[in-house]
Amino acid sequence: MRSALGVMLASAVSVVVIVAVWFWTYSPRAVLAAPDTVSARLAERAPTSARSTRTLADEIEVTATIAGRPSIDASSPAKSSAALPAAPLQPKAACANPDALGVSRVVEIDTTGGPGFGFDHFKQLDFLADKEVVLTFDDGPWPNNTPAVLKALADECTKAVFFPIGKHATYHPAILRQVAAAGHTVGAHTWSHANLNSKKMTEQQAKDEVEKGFSAVKLALGAAPSPFFRFPQLQHGPAAMAHLGSRNIAMFSCDLDSFDFRAKDAAQIVNTIMTKLDKQGKGIILMHDFQKHTAEALPTLLGRLKVGGYKVVLMRAKAPLQTLAEYDEGLVKDMKLPTVSARALGNVVQTVSQ
Repeated sequence: MRSALGVMLASAVSVVVIVAVWFWTYSPRAVLAAPDTVSARLAERAPTSARSTRTLADEIEVTATIAGRPSIDASSPAKSSAALPAAPLQPKAACANPDALGVSRVVEIDTTGGPGFGFDHFKQLDFLADKEVVLTFDDGPWPNNTPAVLKALADECTKAVFFPIGKHATYHPAILRQVAAAGHTVGAHTWSHANLNSKKMTEQQAKDEVEKGFSAVKLALGAAPSPFFRFPQLQHGPAAMAHLGSRNIAMFSCDLDSFDFRAKDAAQIVNTIMTKLDKQGKGIILMHDFQKHTAEALPTLLGRLKVGGYKVVLMRAKAPLQTLAEYDEGLVKDMKLPTVSARALGNVVQTVSQ
């Protein structure tokens, strides 16, 4: 009896031991537990901030998307394409014409003291390298002709300096605003295209022509023009030059004159400019956006410049001109501009049919 009871107790103990061994060896708890490796122990001791989850995509600043590259899978640990800031497929080209003449460089002019440019009259500041030109236009703005000049320049993604006449600016302010909006430099060319070196021109009259011209350009643009001035007929009166210097306005002559106002057709203008340019090698070119033949010649001329290896330089002023208040106010008064009506809208505009 005692022998049978001992056998039963021994069997029970064996079963308990077998179950315990199975439980700790093959149970799911044992499978899911992380192995007690050195790396695992270090990871447990490392602070949370040291365990970065950043991926390679997080370390790259996305500036553009290249066409043809597969997008990032939204399920991946990296950023999905939907989460990235919008970017163009290619960097936006500054010019739609890949073969355009363009602008090779932009120079900023400090106009303090009234520096002079253009070797026809001023020989001190020789800033152009060989094969460099500055395109300049006088006497605008004018219907048809100035817009045609603007289109030709835009087609070649190039820029110029414009010297508008004050009266013309008041006649066609919208056209002059197109010039400025296209990124061209806008100076002035007197109020009425008067010869400032004429014996009949007093110092006060010359000053009035200069200042009223700039005020008219400002009125047309709705913004201050550049302190760039070209004398009509390139007649540089000493009194006017002294005044421009005191006002820190740069004076412009030219290196080569197109004489486009004398040309019988567009071809003659192109030939005149290119013949002089090929001889001189560089220079500030004087043209007139007022002239029909100049507008017609410009596409061909720009093409010839490109083929000839010439580069366009744009001149910009370091700071705009501060026009004189007395001329700003006097111009508005002289033009007798209409005052703004004080009547209520309903008293002026009424719907009578709808």
